[in-house]
Amino acid sequence: MPALPLPDLSPLSWAALVLAAALAGVAKTVLPGTAAIAVALCAALLPARESTGAMLLMLMTGDLVAVWSYRRDADVRMLLRLVPAVLAGVTAGAVFLRLATDSSTRRVIGAVLLLLIAVTLVQRYRQRAAASLSTRGAADSATARLVYGSLAGFTTMVANAGGPVTSMYFLACRYPVKAFLGTTAWFFFVVNLVKLPFSVSIGLVNATTVSLAAVTAPVVVAVALAGRRLAERMDQHVFEPLVIILTVVSALPLLL
Repeated sequence: MPALPLPDLSPLSWAALVLAAALAGVAKTVLPGTAAIAVALCAALLPARESTGAMLLMLMTGDLVAVWSYRRDADVRMLLRLVPAVLAGVTAGAVFLRLATDSSTRRVIGAVLLLLIAVTLVQRYRQRAAASLSTRGAADSATARLVYGSLAGFTTMVANAGGPVTSMYFLACRYPVKAFLGTTAWFFFVVNLVKLPFSVSIGLVNATTVSLAAVTAPVVVAVALAGRRLAERMDQHVFEPLVIILTVVSALPLLL
């Protein structure tokens, strides 16, 4: 049997890649925002295109656990309404990746992560200012779906970093916890399936990235299952600011 075409990484780099896989598992079942850290770690270890393909496959592995865990909790009507905008964003991202160089893709990943953090902070400030108001109607509008859906499709195609966009959108829609997690899980399960043929056609998914995903799959699955158990008990008020700070720290080097 031929050996897996794995990259030549140091033991420390392999440990960091395993950590990225664990964070991908956490992102799928309990804290979607941790995917940004996983993306940044993977991008720091591998060439930008290779890291994007490997991370996509890791996240798709977590998707399988997430959709099984929250199979009855998704808002299907919302997902169907987002489809046109997301497809447009994914297509634009695929075109960008076909034209962009490896270094420019790396910088875009860093810039996108920082932009999404800024969007997240602004949205949270606005939500606190209007805490007593119901924002579901304004959030669930054609304009909001177009903006959030297309941006989520583009950022997830280019950098596997659509989580912050959708998290803020679903929070603005004021979903209960299970509905939020279920809708997020099914959203990215469908989006990543749509992304897969694009990623194969432009070379992001290849023998090396498939091998990396196969090696890290047990970590993703195990941590995702553990995250499912923690979802109802974890206090996000302390954890989420730490995620934002760590994402900023990991994204800044990508801009250099």
